[in-house]
Amino acid sequence: MRLFLGSLLFAVFQAVLTFFFVPLFWCFFWMPPVQRYRFLLIWPRLNLWAARVFLGIRHQVIGQEHLPDGTIPHVVLAKHSSTWEVLAIPLTVPQPLCFVAKKELLAIPFFGWGLKLASPIIIDRQAGGEAMQQIYTQGETRHKEGFWVILFPEGTRVPPGQKRRYKTGGARLATTLAVPVLPIAHNAGYLWPRGVFGKRAGTVTLSIGKPIASVGKDAATLMQEVEDWIEAETARLGVPMGK
Repeated sequence: MRLFLGSLLFAVFQAVLTFFFVPLFWCFFWMPPVQRYRFLLIWPRLNLWAARVFLGIRHQVIGQEHLPDGTIPHVVLAKHSSTWEVLAIPLTVPQPLCFVAKKELLAIPFFGWGLKLASPIIIDRQAGGEAMQQIYTQGETRHKEGFWVILFPEGTRVPPGQKRRYKTGGARLATTLAVPVLPIAHNAGYLWPRGVFGKRAGTVTLSIGKPIASVGKDAATLMQEVEDWIEAETARLGVPMGK
């Protein structure tokens, strides 16, 4: 009953916060993209605060010494098993991050409107091979604006303990731009599964790996290195500690 009530209160908080925050965010449409992004971080910060208060979900970060100083752009590739990492990774990586998003997400009331101002890379999945070209073109533009591109190589949320084929799009982007990959693993899916309910208290661990160079490698080789580290580290982290 306590978990159900906590999940319900958190869902209400998210809805109310988004309803009021997005119109406020649109008041800053005139700001340069990076400054606008910095303001947007208020939203995930408040969501994680509410997750701690209503759900008892806390987190710790390991591997922070591997975070680059920002002088060289990186492509961030991360495990995707929940919504938690979408909120937490932008608050962990100090450089502005640009997510790759389906164009359908822009049609979601309030959330999609706010996402549009966050300078994402918007792709049309129906475009087939052209979708990858959209990532290349927009990714290069975002890098010039000061953003690092973040992708989830499995393409969708994957339940904890499972994996899907890693797509090479992120590695291809890194090799095209000749920039390193910053790999990230975590175990959030155990505490924050898909859906409104089912969340439980505990401490998520987010692990940042050493940057992986892309120069001199083809996309398949680079992605295999990234996959090997992310999957091994995710398995090592295991099930999060309880509250």
